[in-house]
Amino acid sequence: MTKKLLSVLALPTIAAALLVAGCGSGVPSNSVATVDGTPIKKTDFNHWLAIAARQSVPPGSTAKPAIPDPPNYTNCVATLQKQPVPKGQKTPSAAALKAQCEQQYNGLKTQVMEFLIQSQWLLKEADARNLTAKPAQVQSQLNDQIKQSFPKRADFNKFLKSSGMTMNDLLFRVKVDVLTQQVRQKVVAGQNKVSDAAVTSYYNKNKARFAQPERRDLLVVLTKTQAKANQAKSAIQGGQSWASVAKKFSIDQASKSQGGKLPGVAKGQQEKSFDTAIFSAKKNQLQGPVKTQFGYYVFKVTKITPASQQTEQQAHDTIVNLLRSQQEQTAINNFVKDYQKKYKSKTNCAKGYVIDSCKNAPKPKKGTTGATGAQGTTGG
Repeated sequence: MTKKLLSVLALPTIAAALLVAGCGSGVPSNSVATVDGTPIKKTDFNHWLAIAARQSVPPGSTAKPAIPDPPNYTNCVATLQKQPVPKGQKTPSAAALKAQCEQQYNGLKTQVMEFLIQSQWLLKEADARNLTAKPAQVQSQLNDQIKQSFPKRADFNKFLKSSGMTMNDLLFRVKVDVLTQQVRQKVVAGQNKVSDAAVTSYYNKNKARFAQPERRDLLVVLTKTQAKANQAKSAIQGGQSWASVAKKFSIDQASKSQGGKLPGVAKGQQEKSFDTAIFSAKKNQLQGPVKTQFGYYVFKVTKITPASQQTEQQAHDTIVNLLRSQQEQTAINNFVKDYQKKYKSKTNCAKGYVIDSCKNAPKPKKGTTGATGAQGTTGG
């Protein structure tokens, strides 16, 4: 089952919370919030709250979801009381279960409010840009996700029943995803152009990133004592194969299992004394013992790959892709900053439903910072 289909309360990718002071007003009694005058109904909130509660049950669990029902949490407590108590643990009191339900409710409330509010933000932004998600396109994407997630249609129907969701719920979530991608495309339009001058400038400032150091392939035997190292060296000089000597004497399991091979060693990767010996040694000459903190090395350099430097032409495509990505991310970050400010100022939440995305969220205390975990319209 794909993460995208199951995580139906995942936030639209261009939404995040900031903290702004204000007072709640203008929210109808049957709603939990308004976004630019559009109400978010309590019935919708309760529907998605039940879905979120079902999602909080661990996969494979047969436990019935305890859907919080404030303010008394009667049904939630009753559901928890029916769940088996692990052996050796005391049966929790009704008061403790009520506190558990309240804690769960507060967490789920924030999750659901963020989902509903930020979905509205995205719908408003798409409308302002004259963007639409055609029903056939939305249905096609949902069908693709269902096929990827469930081998049999019966499995999908079982998922729908257990999750408490409807096809319309899934279609709504996919619609938001489709519009998110469309908004992203508008935001990054024109940011894919990278000039030759920009490529040259980046290359000249970052030449080291396009360089490969000299690398050496080795045959090694590592022993605990110098005496053992000398025995290993003598055995190699006597004509025994490196693999057989490594198998008999080496304490380095990684190279030992490869017949003593230690490939692609670059300068600075080994302990200083060994590193110096490696890069001062001539090819195919038996060296050592070299004392290190790990023991004594006998080794031979079998191959030397000289250092190399990619030319600007060779690095061109890599640099273009990097700069294009940076330009797009900058455009997204700038957009998200304005987007959040714009729609938060138009979002009022009813008492008891206020979260950081609401205009009437409480002021942050001095010495603290607001939630700024903005995500760009990167999609994916």
